Amino acid sequence: MTEFANKTVLITGGGSGMGLATAHKLVADGARVVLAGRSEERLETAVKELDAGDRVLAVPTDVSRVADLDQLASRIEQTFGRLDGVFANAGTADFGRTADVTEASFDNVVGVNFKGVFFTIQKALPLLLDGGSVVINGSWLAHRGLAFTSVYAASKAAVINLVRTLAADLAPQGIRVNTVSPGYIVTDMFTAITNTPEAQEVCRSHVALGRLGTAEDVADAVLYLLSPRSAYITGQEIGVDGALTTSVPL
Repeated sequence: MTEFANKTVLITGGGSGMGLATAHKLVADGARVVLAGRSEERLETAVKELDAGDRVLAVPTDVSRVADLDQLASRIEQTFGRLDGVFANAGTADFGRTADVTEASFDNVVGVNFKGVFFTIQKALPLLLDGGSVVINGSWLAHRGLAFTSVYAASKAAVINLVRTLAADLAPQGIRVNTVSPGYIVTDMFTAITNTPEAQEVCRSHVALGRLGTAEDVADAVLYLLSPRSAYITGQEIGVDGALTTSVPL
């Protein structure tokens, strides 16, 4: 199956984790992929790992800076001329009790997770063809309160709501907008936060399916939403969480 042959997809936060897993699947299915991220080192490593020649473009980008997003859009237009899809995946977390949140921490999380998503999509619009698809990376934490995640969870709730309004706003252009909301997914960010086997076991015990998720689990859902197979789906949220938010495990 090569449903992404000759298609071009932008992935922010594409140097690792869920973004890179999605890039692997897209490249394997014939796509051209644009990787954007803050770490040049991670992007260089990702390009080598993907090993897809001129089908991969890596652009160092801080999505919280609109000027960076302007430069990213310009590079995409110069190199590929258009976009068929966007995975607005870049995100950051700075967890802490509400009383301890600093203005700098707040601005960083909201700047990447909400402002960055909004302007990534805005700057991509002139390049998106009719029938294009946008997927935003949300989070299960938008649906369940966890004490030390107030700013992070609120930023993810914001983009999940954004999906609904953008779906209406962009429908006349034939652009679909959806979100995936991962649960406990084993990535560098997850292992940095749950840095002991005991902590990870606590997380696993809350998942009805009985296992932690993988970046590939999320990537499969993203590819579905980017593909023509989801042509009548827009304004929706797909939880990729093993029923973490909906079911109580035995």
